[in-house]
Amino acid sequence: MSLLNAADFELTERVVNIKRVSKTVKGGRVMKISALVVVGDGNGIVGFGMGKSNEVPDAIRKGIEDAKKNLVRITIQNSTIPHEVIGKYGAGAVLMKPAPEGTGVIAGGAVRAVMEMAGVRNIRTKSLRSNNPCNVVRATVEGLLSVRNAEEVAAIRGKSVKEIFSA
Repeated sequence: MSLLNAADFELTERVVNIKRVSKTVKGGRVMKISALVVVGDGNGIVGFGMGKSNEVPDAIRKGIEDAKKNLVRITIQNSTIPHEVIGKYGAGAVLMKPAPEGTGVIAGGAVRAVMEMAGVRNIRTKSLRSNNPCNVVRATVEGLLSVRNAEEVAAIRGKSVKEIFSA
């Protein structure tokens, strides 16, 4: 997972989830706001982050700062992914299938945010198991990181692309 510098890209952000969380202390409950944010440049760069604060704008700002620290580059081929993959993280699992041009992004809320920020325009997805937005976003990013195109596989094996397809 190579980390990229946020200053090098024009990033847009999307808030995936805002929730009120509480911590029980001696004097009662302390309420805070937690925000899950996804950032991306729409061209293969995506990152996500969590922010927590007493107020919503501060939580979102902290989430954006955290997301910019965790940027990764993903493989996109013809506005979709090269092959089918299942991303897993914790109890969350996301099935991602490449789709032909014109299909659009068929995905639920958390997965849709990641796909649109990353620049994937044609894909079919299904969130399996957990529906916790944080785990679903992490599973989606893990799955996207594990995707490789033919050139990358050929480089790893020390062969040409033709040799891989003919074997």
